Amino acid sequence: MRWIRPRALQQQGMLSMNQRNIDYIGRYNDRRAYPLVDNKLKTKTLADTWDVPSPALLQVVKAQHEIHQFLDYVAALDGFAIKPAKGSGGKGILVIAGREGNDFIKPSGSRVSLIDIERHLSNILAGLYSLGGSPDVAIIEALVRADPLLSRYSHQGVPDIRVLVFKGYPVMAMLRLATAASDGKANLHQGAVGVGLNLANGHALNAVQFDQPIEQHPDTGLPLKDIHITQWAYLLTMASRCYEATGLGYMGVDLVVDAFQGPLLLELNARPGLAIQIANGEGLLPRLNAVEALPRPHLTPEARVAWAREQAAPSASGVLCSRPSTRRDGVPA
Repeated sequence: MRWIRPRALQQQGMLSMNQRNIDYIGRYNDRRAYPLVDNKLKTKTLADTWDVPSPALLQVVKAQHEIHQFLDYVAALDGFAIKPAKGSGGKGILVIAGREGNDFIKPSGSRVSLIDIERHLSNILAGLYSLGGSPDVAIIEALVRADPLLSRYSHQGVPDIRVLVFKGYPVMAMLRLATAASDGKANLHQGAVGVGLNLANGHALNAVQFDQPIEQHPDTGLPLKDIHITQWAYLLTMASRCYEATGLGYMGVDLVVDAFQGPLLLELNARPGLAIQIANGEGLLPRLNAVEALPRPHLTPEARVAWAREQAAPSASGVLCSRPSTRRDGVPA
């Protein structure tokens, strides 16, 4: 696994926050499309329309008087996830992995009472976790049970895959692994592990925690260099398809691999963070420039994914070449 210090990345095409905001988010993202990705309920409806699978929606809690009916809805469920529709950064998400009597069990093994859950739902409706603090609704989704090939690398939480998509092309990807420090959440700022992934084949490149290189997961002790994502072409194609669905030119697509249903869409992000560059040990600018240099765009998600993987294949580090390609068809292997 190859590691490049963040300072060195500045000389290797690292995208800065100002560049991201002005040259990419401001230029390629129509603000009228933001509600489609800032609201998880709207995202799920959009995903269904475009045949992008996502966790099953079990219930929507819109008003305080509906909270007391919550136990009736989940009485027969072994697990579920509660999310604020307009939350961001993983805030306000409560995952329940099991039941014991009247207690609900989190993935960490800690117990949550019905009163605790009702209070949490009330806080969601009041806007405690929403963007701008506006009133919100709570959505209850079916529990995602992670593919065992990936879950063994994660600590008490479901690992997810962030794919950065530019003009419909996947340009960078990473796997996010929960840790004890992140309280079972796949959030890099809270201490999750980020594993850069080769766009050509889904193999691990580098791994970081708190922007520092690591070789093994801090809790499981497993070597991170052995990670390989299966169904890689399908995952990238799912991410690419979200371009047509939203019209957003620059976005993060968060995916998860369920043990029973396979790849699922978790959420979309119109303002994806830049830590993905640290995890990959590569700057984004050369990859973004390569897409912008294309003489003609590829018209289908499959063709865009094939081109992106083709550009990454000659380099062990997964860097998209700066040379433009005229290939317009082909299905990813």
